[in-house]
Amino acid sequence: MITVHHLNNSRSQRVLWLLEELGLEYEVKRYERDAKTMLAPAELRAIHPLGKSPVVDDGEVRVAETGAIVEYLLETHGQGRLRPTPGTAEARRFTYWLHYAEGSAMTPLLLKLVFGQLPKRAPGLIKPIVNAVSNKAQQGFIDPQIAAHVAYWEAELTKSAWFAGDQFTAADIMMSFPLEAGRSRAPYDDRPRVEAFLTAIHARPAYQRALERGGPYAYA
Repeated sequence: MITVHHLNNSRSQRVLWLLEELGLEYEVKRYERDAKTMLAPAELRAIHPLGKSPVVDDGEVRVAETGAIVEYLLETHGQGRLRPTPGTAEARRFTYWLHYAEGSAMTPLLLKLVFGQLPKRAPGLIKPIVNAVSNKAQQGFIDPQIAAHVAYWEAELTKSAWFAGDQFTAADIMMSFPLEAGRSRAPYDDRPRVEAFLTAIHARPAYQRALERGGPYAYA
């Protein structure tokens, strides 16, 4: 039995979705963030030294990091599903988007989250200064970076319905998180391809089943 160590409101939701798409049996071991700090509980450190999620146990095998988990599940249980034929142009696109999702796309989105939280956590006397710094960083660097990535997604999705080609793959599962997180940070004005992608994944039965298993979810 596959066990997913699942933290609420985290990237482990994609692992549940992948397992549903593959039709694999699994159990969810649930962890809840601290309501004030939004940090993962100490119990997760017993699973992984960094106390992060997702982590998957498959018998005696333990795998961490979403991209590594996706690759492991496809190689071990995928039977060729949800990935293009090796050696094709689609396979190269698949590998790119699989790693781009965490390697490039999430960085400005995380910065947006962090700088947006700074004024809320600053002591009263310095709150105006922190707020000014936060606004300057977001307007001068973070927001333009996010806008550039969103424009990139829109352009790439004009080439095909899915990120790796005309067929839905696990790369689309990986890319779902930055696209969802991006929309929670700022609306997608005049980005019909990005919106169409999100509408399409939300309609997938496996996506909906994963939400039922994972519980309420918020990207903000």
